Amino acid sequence: MDVLLISVVVVALAFDFTNGFHDTANAIATSVSTRAVSPKLAVFGASVLNFAGAFVSLKVAATVAKGIVAPGAITLHVVLAGILAATLWNLITWRCGLPTSSSHALIGGVVGSAAVASGWKVVKWHGLTHSVVLPSLAAPVLGFASAGIVMLIIRGIIRNRSSDIVEPIFRRMQLISGGFVAFTHGTNDAQKTMGIIALALLAGHPEKSFHVPLWVISSSASAMALGTYIGGWRIINTLGNKLVKLNPSEGFAAETATASILGLTAHFGFPISTTHTVSGSIMGAGVASGLAKVRWKTSRDILIAWALTMPCAAAVGAGMEAITHLPAGSSLAITLATFVAAIILVTRHWTWETTAQLRARLNFIQQALKTNIK
Repeated sequence: MDVLLISVVVVALAFDFTNGFHDTANAIATSVSTRAVSPKLAVFGASVLNFAGAFVSLKVAATVAKGIVAPGAITLHVVLAGILAATLWNLITWRCGLPTSSSHALIGGVVGSAAVASGWKVVKWHGLTHSVVLPSLAAPVLGFASAGIVMLIIRGIIRNRSSDIVEPIFRRMQLISGGFVAFTHGTNDAQKTMGIIALALLAGHPEKSFHVPLWVISSSASAMALGTYIGGWRIINTLGNKLVKLNPSEGFAAETATASILGLTAHFGFPISTTHTVSGSIMGAGVASGLAKVRWKTSRDILIAWALTMPCAAAVGAGMEAITHLPAGSSLAITLATFVAAIILVTRHWTWETTAQLRARLNFIQQALKTNIK
């Protein structure tokens, strides 16, 4: 039991690491794309502020731990399967450059694994709907509207002023707004892993009450900060350049709206998606300057990925939970997930042209072998 518990904690921290580099774009994409700050300085600052933000509150951790699935249905196998599913989904969407929700992946994975283990009755549908689904649907809409309003106010203030004077000012102001996003991201996202680890500790030692120890807070914050520092440049490129090409004033508007919403929802303990929020805010700031600024095809791809995240993670979590019931099932599930993750990482630079070249080489080797045999 202790070995399994340790494995769950390690896997949870690995997920937190992928959450960090998957969601780096949330904090720095706009600041980097507008050249308000250099990429290296941006990821360093974001990692430090992510770490600091994780210590502010534990309300989101409590919601994830107690408000989604009945605590009695949580076992170490359920937690392990859910975390593995979320980690794989993070890596798959990172490989595709899609800014999906790590929060929804984690919640979906745990819901899917718990449902297979104990039936759908253990899912707290009211909590899932009111604490996760509805706030996460509202967040991008609020981000869109808030960023658009902030941008219109800014345009009213800077009207008839030269962009050569105004934009450098907003580049400097982005250091504050971007830092606020990074800080509130740590307050929101790092807590989800804390809640899951606390659940695992409770499942391993049911005689104890729910509690988030300091070592869980610090290790979760550290794992996310390290992932943020390494950075998920594929998703940064999508949010910073492929969705909307923002100027510094638009970037400031998007970051201000995002950080305000993240801070508010963390206060109430809603585990919303920072990715959804920042994407909505970027689009809102862009639309305020004209519909043509938004690349709607990229927006469509992001929306599809959003819709698929929770059900796909739940399906993978259900499969992982089924595997854990096989002989040496926990080790088998971890090995399988590690194998898939390794394939994703090894092929991260592959393109369709790379695949075609590899296929051509394999065909050439096959033909050469047939010729030698003859």
